[in-house]
Amino acid sequence: MSDLTESTGALDTSDGIYFAPLLPWQKTLWSQLTKRVSTSQQSLPHAMLAAGMQGMGKRAFVWRLVAWLLCRQRDTHPFGACAECESCQWLRSGTHPSLQVLPIVSMPVSVENANNKEAASSSVKDKKSAKAASNSALKIKVDDIRALQPFIYQGGQGMRICVLDHAEKMTVAAANALLKTLEEPQAQVHLFLLSDTPAQLLPTIKSRVQQLPLQTIEPATAVEYVTQALGSTVNREAVGTAAIEQLIQLANGAPLAAIALAQAPWYSKRALWLTTWQALRSGKRSSIAASDYWQTQLSIIEFIQLSELMLLDMRRVCLGLSELQKDISLSVALDTYQPTDSGLEGFATSLQQTKIALQQNVQEKFAYDKLMQELAYL
Repeated sequence: MSDLTESTGALDTSDGIYFAPLLPWQKTLWSQLTKRVSTSQQSLPHAMLAAGMQGMGKRAFVWRLVAWLLCRQRDTHPFGACAECESCQWLRSGTHPSLQVLPIVSMPVSVENANNKEAASSSVKDKKSAKAASNSALKIKVDDIRALQPFIYQGGQGMRICVLDHAEKMTVAAANALLKTLEEPQAQVHLFLLSDTPAQLLPTIKSRVQQLPLQTIEPATAVEYVTQALGSTVNREAVGTAAIEQLIQLANGAPLAAIALAQAPWYSKRALWLTTWQALRSGKRSSIAASDYWQTQLSIIEFIQLSELMLLDMRRVCLGLSELQKDISLSVALDTYQPTDSGLEGFATSLQQTKIALQQNVQEKFAYDKLMQELAYL
């Protein structure tokens, strides 16, 4: 489910994230941290880790806290940065002298700045090269950490903040270089590490940071938030509490991911996928005809995301567990025929191989044709 979760983590990456409303399940932690800052006898930990799956709002919380910590009017704005002072304006422009972000592409930017960045990168025509460049841009290297040292160790400059996003992508050399900074706290310097997969962080890094408790969300709070965000509709159809709870369950309890899942173009086509699979397996429809049809409905990547969700639930039913999707009669379809474990594993492998092939510029039509042929034998 990790690929699905990764692809559906709803996140505002514009500079508005600094001043966005506080998420309901983060109010208690916000109150605790801001009170520590406001009390002269206490302060925030030197280094903090916001970790966990996408869609829980950890980045929204950290960027909001960063803006508040740097805000010149925070004493009179306990619930968030004022959005008007000089510090807040520097944040909007991406030029705050007291903030360093690694990798730089993670810094929230305005739509205008984002368009400028997109235009600058439009010269990269080859998709494979663009993908490689994107992955490389997220890596934090040892030279990046070393470049932070003058910023961290300059004295008498007031509060300074470093944000390391995708911290799990640090090279080993970069992580070892960061350890020195973590072991030698500097006054008024705070480090925020963000990670979607904290298990990939070095134990020595995790042992020297304080993890922010951002992953506990009461089910009722999640349901209420998702319901309000979607306006009680999914794909323009009214939905009840059961449908909202299903979305949250499919998103592993992450409200923002549940919202993005509901808004994904493929979510409404789950029953159609099931019908297509049954028609292919029974020989009532050719794989080429099915491929031609689905190419008009979804991109190949969207179809893969849909297929991953369907495989996940099919595996549950085949193991004797109840299906997560109660609205498409999956268990009824599997009453008459259940794929073998090897068949499910083989199709899952094909989906992963197709992702790799697409990065190597394989045409979508060929990829679609091949997947439909394999789906017919599932």
